Amino acid sequence: MATITVEGFGEFQIEKGRKLVTALEDNGVDILHRCGGNAKCTTCRIEVLEGDFGEMNEKEKAKLESAGLIDQNIRLSCQVLVDGDVTIRPVMTVTSEGKDAGPRPSEEL
Repeated sequence: MATITVEGFGEFQIEKGRKLVTALEDNGVDILHRCGGNAKCTTCRIEVLEGDFGEMNEKEKAKLESAGLIDQNIRLSCQVLVDGDVTIRPVMTVTSEGKDAGPRPSEEL
């Protein structure tokens, strides 16, 4: 298990290897994921405040580079697997943006 601390939402114990976006949603974080977890929209982005999720996959890296977000401690929660203790801040939520979350992402990357 890993401890994921989410600014404004609390601290959660999440199984290692679980996709971050679905773990957040299942723990009451109203994170957006408008493209359904396919690394196409960046609405599920989070800012890493403490800790590290490891290397980015090519899909995530390409999307963040194209959006100009590659060097800002930003990750796409739909492309991150929980691996250890991390503190994060969701950038876009249903509450802050007033939009539907989007289709539920699968657990697969």
